Amino acid sequence: MVGDGSYLMMAQEIVTAVQEGIKLVVVLVQNHGYASIGNLSESLGSQRFGTRYRYRSGAVETGGRLDGDVLPTDLAANAESLGADVLRVATVEELRKALLQARASDRTTVVHIETDPLAPAPESESWWDVPVAEVSALESTQAARTTYDTAKRSQRTYL
Repeated sequence: MVGDGSYLMMAQEIVTAVQEGIKLVVVLVQNHGYASIGNLSESLGSQRFGTRYRYRSGAVETGGRLDGDVLPTDLAANAESLGADVLRVATVEELRKALLQARASDRTTVVHIETDPLAPAPESESWWDVPVAEVSALESTQAARTTYDTAKRSQRTYL
């Protein structure tokens, strides 16, 4: 099971699996961005900067921001182009059926489902030690730094 950000870093493995006749079942959750990193970014006071696949609204030289239209990124089509069978699903019931079909297949199969990038994932109750800027004009970053300092003080090391 991979999100689209992870998929973009490992899609070439599909080619290898197809080439070598190794069956993989990949569940590809596409939310058109880096949702987990976006959530982390937001928790660190950075407002999900650069975590959605969007066009720039203007030229970089004139300060164009990444807040234009959504890029037409079709990772299911990409997986097909790499030789995998792809099952596109939109509901939980379709997902269940596709997983059974993928398991029964003897070929590498990608089960593709689009999701809401802002839908929250279950809490892990863990803490990821990602430092936050000590100095910032953004109130969200200042608040995140306070939270970071508190969490850092209670961090336990296991080595």
